[in-house]
Amino acid sequence: MKVGVFDSGIGGLTVVKSLLEHQLFEEIIYFGDTARVPYGTKDKNTIIRYAIEAIEFFKNFELDMIIVACNTVSAYALDEMNESASCPVIGVVEAGVLATANSVKDKNANILIIGTNATINSKAYEDALQLQNFSNLHAKATPLLVPLVEEEILSGDILNATLKHYFAELKKPQALILGCTHFPLLTKELQEYFGKETQLIHSGDAIVEYLQNKFDFYKQYKNPRLKFFASENPEALRSIAKKWLDV
Repeated sequence: MKVGVFDSGIGGLTVVKSLLEHQLFEEIIYFGDTARVPYGTKDKNTIIRYAIEAIEFFKNFELDMIIVACNTVSAYALDEMNESASCPVIGVVEAGVLATANSVKDKNANILIIGTNATINSKAYEDALQLQNFSNLHAKATPLLVPLVEEEILSGDILNATLKHYFAELKKPQALILGCTHFPLLTKELQEYFGKETQLIHSGDAIVEYLQNKFDFYKQYKNPRLKFFASENPEALRSIAKKWLDV
């Protein structure tokens, strides 16, 4: 089994980490559009165009599946990507909704969704969760967290000030959906900020759960092959992947 993983930058490596931990694929081809990150500030038509170009890139490989490890693209361009691809294209939004429905049993639970401006403006999570009968939903765009992760500022005063800037006036949620694949790298700090009572929904773990539920992905492949590509400075991406994934 060979999978392509697409993200606007480096955040999708958190999804790759989950795939590696569960050994779901023989080979993983990662493509980060690092020349044009972030996607979360761009308009819908631009996001769709970039997503279709990613499909064209993946046509250089014989893939069994493509995972869109970008919430913004998953929210806006999944249908168009499936129309252009010759294999199934799976997005993290649907996976995150499934993970939330499976783990949060109280339909009145206070659920907070954080993500880029584009992801939050799409209301993709809210619309899908409402179909699952969740009613107490709140969404907050947190775009400053993306460049902090890109700069590997994962703790300290700058991050703490940013968290207070976004969340100081919000009621503590029972569940926090990390609606950007950069955000799992901030899991420790977010958990400390909100407290252990807040359940964090992680895109990488959600994708694994989705694949196991929808496709019966339970076979394990030891020592999967990894290939990393980027639209700009691929060596920087490979260096970060080596650090984050310990490969």
